[in-house]
Amino acid sequence: MLTKTGLWKGTWSALWLASLLSKSTILISALLMSSMAHANLTIEITRGSDQALPIAVVPFATEGAPSEDVAQIIQDNLERSGFFSPLERNAIFESPDQAEDVQFGTWRSLDVRYLVVGRVTETGGGYRIEYDLMDVSGQRQMLGETITAESGNLRGAAHLASDQIFEAITDIRGAFSTRIAYVTAEGVGNAMQFGLYVADADGRNSQQVLTSDEPILSPDWSPDGRKLAYVSFETERPAIYIQEVDSGRRVRATSFEGLNSAPAWSPDGRKLAMSLSKDGQPDIYVMDIANRSFERLTQSNSIDTEPDWAPDGRSLLFTSDRSGAPQIYRYTLGSGETQRLTFTGDYNARGRFSPDGEELFLIHRSKQGFQVARQNLESGRLVVISETQRDESPSVAPNGTMVIFATQQGGNGVLSAVSADGRSSFRLPSPQGDIREPAWSPFLN
Repeated sequence: MLTKTGLWKGTWSALWLASLLSKSTILISALLMSSMAHANLTIEITRGSDQALPIAVVPFATEGAPSEDVAQIIQDNLERSGFFSPLERNAIFESPDQAEDVQFGTWRSLDVRYLVVGRVTETGGGYRIEYDLMDVSGQRQMLGETITAESGNLRGAAHLASDQIFEAITDIRGAFSTRIAYVTAEGVGNAMQFGLYVADADGRNSQQVLTSDEPILSPDWSPDGRKLAYVSFETERPAIYIQEVDSGRRVRATSFEGLNSAPAWSPDGRKLAMSLSKDGQPDIYVMDIANRSFERLTQSNSIDTEPDWAPDGRSLLFTSDRSGAPQIYRYTLGSGETQRLTFTGDYNARGRFSPDGEELFLIHRSKQGFQVARQNLESGRLVVISETQRDESPSVAPNGTMVIFATQQGGNGVLSAVSADGRSSFRLPSPQGDIREPAWSPFLN
């Protein structure tokens, strides 16, 4: 029998034995969406890009007693994006708080290309953030924005400012205001406890959505960012659930005999792709959420799993061992054409489209181990982008600049992220227990 530990630590093929797990109990009520400080994740930059743009974020002037250091949050966001190399605070010796006070020569002497200055003012029941983004080499103001925030959402306002700054410089929409979902496991053997969490993209403001004494797998965000689909083992067989993140309301979408796994929302939010073994071997099915009808897409004697929709909704990726080992295939809706996409190496799995549909990110087995890789769909060229060796479950940021994934550090599961070009990376370890199954949300507004 497959143990909880075996399922949690195992490879993709371990899911086929998942239905042997015993019945569990589940707790939602008191723990639902409660703030769990111990599950907050702390960013650790592990690799910086040698092409990062030099920027300085001057500590903001304050009126009142802000609960957060807004400038520090902006600086941390920009640094972990891999696009920017912020000037250390101890190297900042001038503190302008508005565009008119900036002496461009000072910042040119520090080799700073962009500069952020601002101020935070406490208002009745909240804060007003005013900031300016300056192009030092062009000696001009690029942005001058004002953001208002409720007292409990100063971090959210800082993330919004980070998004605006990032887009103004790179012409790429910022993803700092998005969220991640992930699964934690604490304990040993049959005493393990599992939790499903959501948090800000920087790992802070974590909230527990679900807890169970049986595994939770494969969370996937709906396109509007309001729901999660996931696999739970709280009955005698794995089942797929759909849950509203804020309210906690949920429904069981499938609970067939055998495997129910790997749910994936369609881009329009009307369908779920999944892997079911109700008719024999695991195959890819699509469920219409409104009427609960099912369409079987693949029919083979192999294991077909891990679907992912193309951004245009016209095709899906999936992993199959029909060639003798896990490889990634593409199924085109309408025609039913199935095309093998990966040919480099003998193990390629968990494919995920880039937001523009031009590339896929996947787990590739190299000489170093299981690593995150990027493959261009037109050329077929595959490039390993992570430096870790036991990687799982890649999930792509909605702007396509970063990939978050699970890996190992000191015997524990942690989350890591790597830039799409592989030049920079950071880690989000959990203070306790293992952490797995990350899913990056879509843009939330």
